[in-house]
Amino acid sequence: MSRRTPTRAVVADDSHFMRSVISDILEEGGIEVVAKAKHGREAVELVDEHDPDVVTMDVEMPEMNGIEAVEQIMAMSPTPILMLSAHTDENADVTFEALEKGAVDFFTKPGGEVSMEMSRLKDQLVEMVHSVAEVDPTAQSDEPAGSSAAEGDEVLSRPAAEQYVENPTLVIGSSTGGPTVVERLLSELPVEADLRILVVQHMPDEFTERFADRLDGRSEYTVREAGDGDRIGGGEALVAAGGHHMVVSNYRRGRLRVSLTEDPPVNSVRPAVDVTMESAAEVITDPLVGVILTGMGEDGAEGIRAIKRAGGRTLVQDEASSAVYGMPKRAIETGKVDSVCSLDSIASGILDAVKPEVY
Repeated sequence: MSRRTPTRAVVADDSHFMRSVISDILEEGGIEVVAKAKHGREAVELVDEHDPDVVTMDVEMPEMNGIEAVEQIMAMSPTPILMLSAHTDENADVTFEALEKGAVDFFTKPGGEVSMEMSRLKDQLVEMVHSVAEVDPTAQSDEPAGSSAAEGDEVLSRPAAEQYVENPTLVIGSSTGGPTVVERLLSELPVEADLRILVVQHMPDEFTERFADRLDGRSEYTVREAGDGDRIGGGEALVAAGGHHMVVSNYRRGRLRVSLTEDPPVNSVRPAVDVTMESAAEVITDPLVGVILTGMGEDGAEGIRAIKRAGGRTLVQDEASSAVYGMPKRAIETGKVDSVCSLDSIASGILDAVKPEVY
């Protein structure tokens, strides 16, 4: 749905040059920059004063950094926030913390000749700002990201392993708003289910290794960033490496192998959910489950079709709990989705899908 009035943005960055570059790009893309902040404290004040549709927030700023500013904005004047992060390990960690505090997504600042690189990426930045601006920051679940359900709850109850099918594989696809949802989902899946998990999150290559490390620390599963030729069995998970498609190349006796390619983007993204899901559907002969979470665009729809054709089970996140309903909506439109689940019920939906009576 198009807006009747231009999207209104506050731009926060401690660099005058970057504030100008970002503001010019957004203005050229039809986004009205109503104010510019040189540090986090000023950003909080300007958001309260101008009530913008979206904020672009630098990670590292003086007086108040991006994480603190996100936390205060979400407490005082909940507003969709897009983090702008540099290509460093330290910034990757801080960016994920900002997502935990309520930021919707992040965009990586280019290195080298910043002005030339930002100009090259301007269409992507404008599209992302528009998408983030559509998010309702008050509609997300109250349970903190990465937290586990209480012991004894349905999702984390401990049914015997024989209550699950043998050798199930789970493929998860997500984009905008996805990192915190994926963290929570994996934290709620018991290792007794013996899943082989493949995660495709639209994310730059500077961040996917740290994302995998975070999932590993929050899940009973052993999680790592995928490498070319990696194999996994039950109780293990791979995260698609940024900038590479993750292809399921072989499956034998409950173990699958992946290969990484730099083939052209699919659905304008790499890694693409469709690539992983379609290859999984073609190669895996044991039970297969595909899940599409929050995200913009249509990636994953063809993958859902493929998994359903292969006799697998398919689930998507519902509109109410999705930050951006693009990917789930496109998947539903295929007519091949078995269940539409709230954020609170996705994990239990997956576990239901790998019970013997389903197959």
